[in-house]
Amino acid sequence: MKLFNTLTRKKEEFKPINENKVTMYVCGPTVYNYIHVGNARPLVVFDVVRRYLQHKGYEVDYIVNFTDIDDKLIIKANEENTTVKEIAEKFIEEYLTDARNLNVKEDETKHPKATENIQDIIEFIKALEEKDVAYNVNGNVYFDVSKVKDYGKLSNKKLEELIVGARIQENTEKRNPIDFALWKSEKPGEPSWDCPWGKGRPGWHIECSVMAKKYLGDTIDIHAGGQDLEFPHHENEIAQTESLTGKTFSNYWMHNAMINVDDQKMSKSLDNFFTVRVVSKEFDLEVLRYFLLSSHYRSQVNFSRDIMNASRNALDRLYNGKNNLKYLLDVAADREMDENELKISKDLEDFKEKFIKSMDDDINTADAISVLFEIVKLSNANLSAKSSKMLIQKAYNQLMELSNILGLLYKENDIIEDEILKLIEERNAARKNKDYALADKIRDDLKEKGIVLEDTSEGVKWKKIN
Repeated sequence: MKLFNTLTRKKEEFKPINENKVTMYVCGPTVYNYIHVGNARPLVVFDVVRRYLQHKGYEVDYIVNFTDIDDKLIIKANEENTTVKEIAEKFIEEYLTDARNLNVKEDETKHPKATENIQDIIEFIKALEEKDVAYNVNGNVYFDVSKVKDYGKLSNKKLEELIVGARIQENTEKRNPIDFALWKSEKPGEPSWDCPWGKGRPGWHIECSVMAKKYLGDTIDIHAGGQDLEFPHHENEIAQTESLTGKTFSNYWMHNAMINVDDQKMSKSLDNFFTVRVVSKEFDLEVLRYFLLSSHYRSQVNFSRDIMNASRNALDRLYNGKNNLKYLLDVAADREMDENELKISKDLEDFKEKFIKSMDDDINTADAISVLFEIVKLSNANLSAKSSKMLIQKAYNQLMELSNILGLLYKENDIIEDEILKLIEERNAARKNKDYALADKIRDDLKEKGIVLEDTSEGVKWKKIN
């Protein structure tokens, strides 16, 4: 299995620190609003990385932090005449709702909060002071970037160029214009905590360094997040952590590319800023998950209503394939596979190998999804009520095993399958009794609920439509 490591700018063979366990830290949201489709991409992508590692037999210790103290939360609390804590608690719950609806494995995710780790943050900063890489000015503690010889190694930025670019907004308290805040002194109306430098609150970058170290160790296997976090957030995390521990912070750095909306950068000023909650009013969020996985995670993608409609249609085709296999399992003969079916069985095994090869190549979910369609296409062309139940079961199990790695095809139909079959029986009886009006009504009622009936030589089949 190879992963593209942002630090080295190349694909590398994945070798975890411990043989059977993987430690993974994904930068989570600042919980001051609903998450948008850009936030959803790392949420879904790295959930799939976790799922695939688990499929390969690893135990995955998986963390997504919540930033619950930050300028954005303070501004939001002041606007709504409430507290930062209330804002954070509200949008943590909203985040969890959206994440579960995106089929993220929340029951296997740890969510530490910045405010729950204040004392650890203070101790971390004190240790950086003792190592002479941090300094206090009037209760503001800054990290001295000049003390880090390889600063910029993740983002490939040169220190001299960064210093020139930063002088426009130079803070006179800082020794260097690109030094960054570890601790901010208290301001009126802001939450604050007692510390050796006077009351204040943590900076943004420090919290992830502290929580990754505390919950996963000095060196972790994978640190991940959106491409926008590469600099300065992840660069600063490396500087802080490695200055303290003297060890490599993370062996692999993974970053997903950004999302455009209707071929433009997503921005509130352009009024093309879509929250996941808004999207969910028009599309089931499994459709959004499918869309986010239908391109390679390092490729920039375009979000639009047309593309979402196409994603919904594609997902429906996969569900129709799944439902057709379930139908065939109920009617197929319980016998051994014949010679031709053994060849089809071998094709199914080849498809699985192709899926694994795609995922081993830097989590290529786009190619992996195409394998699901190949399984459905093969099944539709070759399997019928006369086929061996053994072969049908193999096709069904393989479709479900591989789709589960991607977190897709996990839903049953809105109409319970037993209800559909019962209505089909009632329609068959009505036709037999020449009560065509009732037969047509049953068919039309099912169509209104998104179920289309097909009369075939093998009996009545059904499929789901938009």
